[in-house]
Amino acid sequence: MPKTVGNAEIIRRLEEEYPDVSIALNYSNPLELLVATILSAQCTDEIVNKVTSNLFPRYKTTDDYAKASPERFEQEIRS
Repeated sequence: MPKTVGNAEIIRRLEEEYPDVSIALNYSNPLELLVATILSAQCTDEIVNKVTSNLFPRYKTTDDYAKASPERFEQEIRS
């Protein structure tokens, strides 16, 4: 039966294997990181950073995103 490895051990191994890893996305809070990560599924991190540099000043809260016009938002994230 295989040995079970806990979360702490997985994190330790990843940090050991990849000591200098960094996130290429620009963000200043967890919401921005979430939005940038979702956008990065569709294009490069470089493009995401360009899009979010204009997007993040306009959308500061989850309510801002929820209240956004879908048509306008689609144009704002179009790269």
